[in-house]
Amino acid sequence: MSARDMIAIEQTALAEVEADFRPVENLYEVGLLARLQAHDLAAFDELVAHFERPVFSICYRLLNDAEDARDAAQETFLKIYRGLAHFRGESGLKTWIYRIAINQAMNQQRWWKRRRREETLSLDLKRHDSELTLGHTLEGTGASPETLAIDNERERRLLHALAEIKTEYRVALMLREIEELSYDEIAATLEISIGTVKSRIARGREELRRRMKAVL
Repeated sequence: MSARDMIAIEQTALAEVEADFRPVENLYEVGLLARLQAHDLAAFDELVAHFERPVFSICYRLLNDAEDARDAAQETFLKIYRGLAHFRGESGLKTWIYRIAINQAMNQQRWWKRRRREETLSLDLKRHDSELTLGHTLEGTGASPETLAIDNERERRLLHALAEIKTEYRVALMLREIEELSYDEIAATLEISIGTVKSRIARGREELRRRMKAVL
């Protein structure tokens, strides 16, 4: 056996070991993608169910309007459906979907701006419209009405402050703090370097902190 053959065998073995330690979510995505590309309609329904919350969340954070976010999310899934045949797995399925959602929301925002639509921030979004607020991770069980009122007011101010920071910082901060993506995943989603991701998140946090300090 030649040295080249031995190297090839070692590389194959290493790849198999790495595959064994692949995150469960990635394994799920691989299986789901295989079914999607086999034109399994049930798999697409599963994809929508799995990703509708984060997709809507991304669109809402960028558009600040529940109705606009629903439109953008719907268009995102249409683009995902149409693009599945051309998806080659250069990035993870999740990062690909998030990238489409971000681009769709930002394109929709630019479309409205070109028509000089008045920019508003929906501060009175009801919980039944969306459970995807920045405070959705707060434990609400057993909380008193006073505590809930304070939490809601804090969340309202945080949403307002978040909507006012620079878009590129907001997107990076949102993906990190709300969607809990890793730096690698954010870099892949936004197609930027990890260094740029860290810089945007740091600047976004600082700007958000400054704005929250001002309103409080």
